Amino acid sequence: MQETDNGNVSLSTSQNGITTISFYHPAQNSLPAALLDELTAKITAAGNDAKTHVIVLKSGGDRTFCAGASFDELLQLKDKEAGAIFFSGFARVINACRKSSKIIIARVQGKAVGGGVGLAAAADYCLATEAASIKLSELAIGIGPFVISPAVTRKIGLPAFSQLTIRATDFQTAQWAMEKGLYSEVYPDIATLDAALDTLAEKLASYHPEALKGLKEILWEGTSDWDELLHERAAISGELVLSEFTQQALHGFLKR
Repeated sequence: MQETDNGNVSLSTSQNGITTISFYHPAQNSLPAALLDELTAKITAAGNDAKTHVIVLKSGGDRTFCAGASFDELLQLKDKEAGAIFFSGFARVINACRKSSKIIIARVQGKAVGGGVGLAAAADYCLATEAASIKLSELAIGIGPFVISPAVTRKIGLPAFSQLTIRATDFQTAQWAMEKGLYSEVYPDIATLDAALDTLAEKLASYHPEALKGLKEILWEGTSDWDELLHERAAISGELVLSEFTQQALHGFLKR
C-alpha cells in the first residue's frame, strides 16, 4: 500500500484474478493530487498485469464514494499552470480507466460528487446502493465539470448531463442515476451490494481474457482523442479556479 499524509490507495489481487483498487481520504474520500497519481498508477499497473482478469474500484467508509477534488488543495493553487496540473490528475485517472485492457467495476457505496461522478462514469460497470446519490457541484463554486464531462456524457447523455450540471446544488437519487445509465444496478444496502459485486466479479474473472479485452475496446470506441481533450479541459478548470469568485466560494464551502 502506498500512503500519503492524507489518505491512501491500495491494490490487492485474488487467486482468481480479481484486482481490487481501494482509495480512502478522511475528507469524504476527496482526491488530492497525490491520491490521483496513485490511482492512475494502480489502474495502469492492474491493466498491464496478466494475473488481473477484472478490476474492482472502490473507496473506504460507508457514506461517500468520492467527494471529488480536494478543496484544501484547490485553495493552494497559485497560477494557471499549477491549476492545469491538478485537474490533469483527474484526466489521467479517467484515461487510465479508458485505456486499461481490463473491465473495471465500480462499487459506489455512497454519495458521489463532482470528480466522484466522473470516476464512476469512467468505470465500465457500476454497482451502487440506494444511498449513492450524485451531484455535479462545479458551477456552484465557479468552475465546471469540464474534465469529467466526456466520460459522464458518454454514460448518461447530454440532456441528463445538462440537468445534473445546471442543478449544481441538487443531489439526484441513485435510482435517477440508474435510469440515466450511470449505474447499472442499485441495491438497498452495502451488504447486498457487496454480495452482488463478488458474484459478478467472480463470473467475469472466469471469462476468456481476450474476449473481455475485445469488449473493452468496443465499449470505448471513439475516445482515442481523450488524452489531448481532457488535458485541454484541465487547463480551462485550472484557470477558472484562480478567479476571485471561485476562491471565495471554496472558502465558503469549507466554513460550512
